[in-house]
Amino acid sequence: MAEKKLPFAEGAFIHRPPMFSGINYQFWKIRMKIFIESIDQGIWDATINGPYTPKHVVRNVQVDKPWTQWTEEEKRRAQYDCNAKNTLTSSLNMDELFHVSQCKSAKEI
Repeated sequence: MAEKKLPFAEGAFIHRPPMFSGINYQFWKIRMKIFIESIDQGIWDATINGPYTPKHVVRNVQVDKPWTQWTEEEKRRAQYDCNAKNTLTSSLNMDELFHVSQCKSAKEI
């Protein structure tokens, strides 16, 4: 009997992101959304809306707050983008990873 060539293996691991090999992007995208949301809704928010950067007001202008002045809550929220980038890049084969290697945020990926 001939072996079926599927873009994804049968079944799934709940602790490992679904792999993307360049085939059937729409299927992978749906599965990744569910996978990332299951980790933390904040990670999915960073994926869709971009990284969180704390701001403060200097002379009536909002500017990025220096990292040394971030609160623990601000650091936690900023970490979501790093978690999202790690999850996304861990789900890509070498060819696909090369395509997004210069992206700076999960939203760009």
